[in-house]
Amino acid sequence: MRTRRRNSADIGIAKNDDERIAISEALNLIQADQLINSNDVVVITPNWVQQQTPQTGVVVGPESLREIIRFAKKNNPRRIVVATGSGEKDTAEIMNSMGFDQVIKSEGVEFIDLNKGPFIRVDLNHDSPSSTNLNKLFDEMTFLISFTQLKVHEEATVSASIKNIAMGWPPAEEHGHPKKDKGIHKNLHGFIRAMAQLIPIDLSIVSLNPAMVGTGPSGGIPIHTGIILCGTDAVAVDTIGARLLGFKPQAIYYLYDCINNGIGIGDVNQMNIKGLPLVEAERIFSTAVYRQPVIIDQ
Repeated sequence: MRTRRRNSADIGIAKNDDERIAISEALNLIQADQLINSNDVVVITPNWVQQQTPQTGVVVGPESLREIIRFAKKNNPRRIVVATGSGEKDTAEIMNSMGFDQVIKSEGVEFIDLNKGPFIRVDLNHDSPSSTNLNKLFDEMTFLISFTQLKVHEEATVSASIKNIAMGWPPAEEHGHPKKDKGIHKNLHGFIRAMAQLIPIDLSIVSLNPAMVGTGPSGGIPIHTGIILCGTDAVAVDTIGARLLGFKPQAIYYLYDCINNGIGIGDVNQMNIKGLPLVEAERIFSTAVYRQPVIIDQ
């Protein structure tokens, strides 16, 4: 089984109103350019849950995706593939209507719709479902980037890098459109943890420009803060994102379960956090949402 590229929990927090600049700064903080090599098959999975604009906080931005593709190109990997499967709409329809197709074409990288085959069958450490089909890219990739927004979520509590992969990879052909129609959501938190065990995320990029508060995945309120989180440990990145929303990891069952199963780090004291201090990020985000600062451990 593939393991993630860097075992440490290196976290970069950057702030810039230009999301592309913030992404670049956050990646530089953790020396992410050293992660990819010339033999890699790099897969970038963006959040394309619905056909709405990036300003709504529902999907990521095309030009920010371009920034990540160009980052991945720096060490000339063998392949770069943008791959995702929309949970609620036709993936190609979202890609074309939002301009992602032009970015992918102009950058000369591949695109694979994960809702379509050819598939392989994989077992899950989970009761229902106990297995799932995944596009055969699962066996081919050597480096996975999750790119998504931070959201409050009506069922998962928090949606960030781990949930993006957990719901972007299983095919709608098997699990329904929306993907909750055929059983994944019976124990959503257990399913997300099982997918996190199966699919290591090598680099997590989570945007808070905007983040979604109120309720998600698509009906909430977008809050623009200019903050980008990135890191080599998806559990750690999502733990930081959860804190900004006001939750410790114990409040999010799949995140707590990931920590207890050794998938990643949930203790901020064990993380190598660089860039914007966590307390300052909490202050900026909470003030944008609530008009006054809320610091979890203060």
